[in-house]
Amino acid sequence: MKTAVYPGSFDPVTMGHYDIIKRSAAIFDRLVIGVLNNSEKKSPLFSLEERVNMLKEATKDIPNVTVESFEGLLVDFVKANDSKVIIRGLRALADFDIELQMAQSNRMVAPDIDTLFLSTSLEYSCLSSSVVKEYASYGVSVKEFVPENVLPKLEEKLNVKSNLKP
Repeated sequence: MKTAVYPGSFDPVTMGHYDIIKRSAAIFDRLVIGVLNNSEKKSPLFSLEERVNMLKEATKDIPNVTVESFEGLLVDFVKANDSKVIIRGLRALADFDIELQMAQSNRMVAPDIDTLFLSTSLEYSCLSSSVVKEYASYGVSVKEFVPENVLPKLEEKLNVKSNLKP
């Protein structure tokens, strides 16, 4: 069985993430979404448990997807899940530069693990969790940017109603 790992902080999960998840799940027998407990990122909007639960709900209809949290080295998480493939989404050239450096570093410490880059679908190429949080915090509708189950949690967390502005 071919397993891939799609890691990220997913704070919150966006439709861009979901696009990569669906496409990766169609390629691999099993896709493990690794939700990173990243101590370097300044306080996330959602707790680790909330992010894991939102992803589980968003992917419940994709049978070969599992969601787990992790901390520490990504390559250790990949190995623990009997995988040799890391999935990364690319939106723009700036993403490629950063992602290539990480992929090469991972390859140096774990030569048996490869990184597969998927370009984000055009409609999500400018979408990030940061953009979603910023728009939502000002009451701009982000319902097209996040899975359906995420919108009410985002509105509640930010104490806004996203239909206030177009």
